[in-house]
Amino acid sequence: MHKPYRIGQIVPSSNTTMETEIPAMLTARQAIRPERFTFHSSRMRMKQVRKEELAAMDGESDRCAIELSDAKVDVLGYACLVAIMAMGLGYHRTSEQRLRKATADNDANAPVITSAGALIEGLNVMGAKRIAIVAPYMKPLTELVVNYIREEGFEVVDWRALEIPDNLEVARHDPANLPAIVAGMNLEGVDVIVLSACVQMQSLPVVAMVEAQTGKPVLTAAIATTYAMLKALDLEPIVPGAGALLSGAY
Repeated sequence: MHKPYRIGQIVPSSNTTMETEIPAMLTARQAIRPERFTFHSSRMRMKQVRKEELAAMDGESDRCAIELSDAKVDVLGYACLVAIMAMGLGYHRTSEQRLRKATADNDANAPVITSAGALIEGLNVMGAKRIAIVAPYMKPLTELVVNYIREEGFEVVDWRALEIPDNLEVARHDPANLPAIVAGMNLEGVDVIVLSACVQMQSLPVVAMVEAQTGKPVLTAAIATTYAMLKALDLEPIVPGAGALLSGAY
């Protein structure tokens, strides 16, 4: 029997969702595939979703990568999309390279996935051109995220900022509210709906519902991160009940 794959996550200190949704998806996969997973985290201080606090938090990511590499994890996921996108256009590439070097320098070289980079990769894999986005952030931060994604080559047809500044409150947002939010958006010509451009805002329970409601594929930051992790581990990127990207169609 193959040893379990060790999944490392670099997590904001106030995040309570990434360590729920990622394990939920990979545990669901265990029902249909033989691979097994264990989950390990290191935390960066952050309570309010503000640009200054996000930048300070990002400065702790190197320490977290080194700590996780002490455990010889097989892949690392940086679990804060907005922190990466608020640092400047294309920053996910810089972050992934720097953090991977930190693991290599610690004699534990492992691929690093950022949720920001994973979302971009997922949209490309799905062939998306025109998208709609739901995000929990305040409008100025959401505009940064929208612009970041546009600069990666996507047309953002419509977007919603839920304007929740406290990160714990983001996690408490009821995912059952999301279908109605999406129903009020302009989805004309949209290829993919990004139901949660945030790994802290819960969305997994309603992904299938929104896909059925709209007839369009749905992606979230957590789903995209799971896909990217499985690809980095050279495992089949399939998870039951986790939306189009993990359906086995790609």
